[in-house]
Parts: sequence; structure tokens; C-alpha cells
Amino acid sequence: MATTIQISSETKNLLNSFGTKEDTYEEIIKRIYSLAVKEQLREFLMSSKNTLSLSEARDFINNG
Repeated sequence: MATTIQISSETKNLLNSFGTKEDTYEEIIKRIYSLAVKEQLREFLMSSKNTLSLSEARDFINNG
């Protein structure tokens, strides 16, 4: 089932810049979504929050 969404002309132009004449808006949005998911995963994996350095991990293992 298709759904209609309203977007501004500016947003439409931005979406157009991500695609070619042959791409549908659905294809463009799915491509952008896929890139966003990959970026979120990269940020999560590269985050230093709740992580230990290699030397800290070794100390933790060796000292219990």
C-alpha cells in the first residue's frame, strides 16, 4: 500500500540530488536510510563510551 507524504520543494530538490532520472523517490529514500543505518553502526562501534583500552583490558584480565 502506497502512502503520500508532503515535502517542501527544498527537500524534494535535496532528494533529487541523491538520485538519477531513473530512480524513484522510494529508491532514493531507501538508499539514504541504508547509509544512515551504516553511519549509526559505525558511530556505535567507534565510540569510546564504555570501552577499555587494550592495556586496561589486559590489566583487568590479569588482576581479576
